[in-house]
Amino acid sequence: MFTNREGQRVPQVSFRTRAGGEWQTVTTDEIFKGRTVVVFSLPGAFTPTCSSTHLPRYNELAPVFRANGVDEIVCISVNDAFVMNEWAKEQEAANVRLLPDGNGEFTEKMGLLVDKAELGFGKRSWRYSMLVKDGVIQKMFIEPQKPGDPFEVSDADTMLAYINPNAKKPDQVAVLTREGCSFCAKAKALLTQMGYDYAEIPLDHKVRTKAVGAIAGAQTVPQVFINGVHIGGWEALEQWAKKAA
Repeated sequence: MFTNREGQRVPQVSFRTRAGGEWQTVTTDEIFKGRTVVVFSLPGAFTPTCSSTHLPRYNELAPVFRANGVDEIVCISVNDAFVMNEWAKEQEAANVRLLPDGNGEFTEKMGLLVDKAELGFGKRSWRYSMLVKDGVIQKMFIEPQKPGDPFEVSDADTMLAYINPNAKKPDQVAVLTREGCSFCAKAKALLTQMGYDYAEIPLDHKVRTKAVGAIAGAQTVPQVFINGVHIGGWEALEQWAKKAA
């Protein structure tokens, strides 16, 4: 059973990082002293759940965390600085500080260093998150100790709900498009004008008809989805925008 360290201070360690091609040392005090920090730790860079969900969602919600009093979001993994820097580039995770705990010193002092030798990983961190204020752990969400790599409570949405259950999250917007489509360009321009940060899904001619039909029950693009709701094509989006104004 992992120990919940709420009310205790974070361990005093030094992290070896790299920036601008040079080695740097970052201390625990530099990260936590006088600041409110959300930390989440995971088994490894480039691994499936960490790359597809855990890190991206914290990166996406970072502006909301900042609006609710969080100074920084830190991701810690028992990986070296080179691996963490490359993962940050691959993930485009500019809103999160990726901190290498290369020797596992911080993770071990947190009591959350686990043996993943059966996977060829060696020693790695158990998955968890915590809210730290001025170096003191206010809240911890530790994944249940069961086989595999459970991912149930250390996610960004759970932490944000703890900090502020009524926090306004960014809308989830996606647009199915094709190259050279003037109505697609109009739809994207309107969404931008309305302040939406949308995800564009361009479809080529080989899959467009089947994909649009299967996903949206339509035959043409653009097709716009907002928070899981199918808005429709350009004309439907235009009408929806007028009602939402």
